Amino acid sequence: MAVNGSNAPIREDSERDADRVTPGYVGLLESGELARRAEALRARLDACDLCPRSCGVNRNAGKKGYCGVDGRPRIASAAIHPWEEPPISGTKGSGTIFFSGCTLKCVFCQNYPISQLDVGRTIGTEELASSMLSLQKKGAHNINLVTSAHQSAAVVEALLHAVPMGLTIPLLYNSSGYESLETLKLLEGVIDIYLPDIKYSDATAARLYSGASDYVAVNRAALREMWRQVGPLRIGSDSIARKGMLVRHMVLPEDLSGTKECLRFLVSEFGPDVWISLMNQYFPAHKGLSTPPLDRKVSEAEYEEAFNFLTDLRIVNGFVQDAGSDR
Repeated sequence: MAVNGSNAPIREDSERDADRVTPGYVGLLESGELARRAEALRARLDACDLCPRSCGVNRNAGKKGYCGVDGRPRIASAAIHPWEEPPISGTKGSGTIFFSGCTLKCVFCQNYPISQLDVGRTIGTEELASSMLSLQKKGAHNINLVTSAHQSAAVVEALLHAVPMGLTIPLLYNSSGYESLETLKLLEGVIDIYLPDIKYSDATAARLYSGASDYVAVNRAALREMWRQVGPLRIGSDSIARKGMLVRHMVLPEDLSGTKECLRFLVSEFGPDVWISLMNQYFPAHKGLSTPPLDRKVSEAEYEEAFNFLTDLRIVNGFVQDAGSDR
């Protein structure tokens, strides 16, 4: 376990046998499977069901789905990000691509201009591929796809261009955890590292604050599928993640997140090898500014209670944040 921000180690319990792991998408390209996956994902946009909303909109025809995006890739930024968890950002940063739109409508979203206000620009899949290659050239340890579920077709199509041109770093899926099992199965072998949230343990809270009453059931099924595909986080001798799943949980005021039940589920489902990032970076944003108790930060006592429960569960793999951290 380590503290985010200071990166001060509490205990290090990482695997060191991952140096030879090759990104799965390389083999899928060579076999022709990557092209088949891209075609299957693209076809599903005709009556879109890439996310659990299954809104049925023909995004290939230029219509926008529940996510707010049509069938073309739309991104807000592509840049090196140094403030993810240590095995993700490492020493050179994570190659982060922020996709516009989202399948949730979180009232407290800290990236709401991108997720809900359509900030971003529409590009082609070849430009998306170029962005991936540019981030690799800058030294990124991975390509970090932030909220890309609704743009999975474009991501895989971009790989068809990027891999022959030399893309070789791990592909990381940075997700709200609200995922379609069918889409995840089409991403098996394409994604090397899953970085999902577990936001809630209560359906009412999920409905009120993210507009998804089915979040808990959908999220838990998605986490099981991600784990089936990649298992626990595997870290190389350079302390950089190569493959596996790291689950994020952000503590919310007055325990709207249901932290204890979320942590209990992770341990009971995946055992002591599960990697967890317990986040203390909540701050009021978007509609949260006028939605008590989301109109305040998490208190030191609230986060300490969550941390103590994490310790009681004997979870040793992962990261916590100190009270002063805003990352």
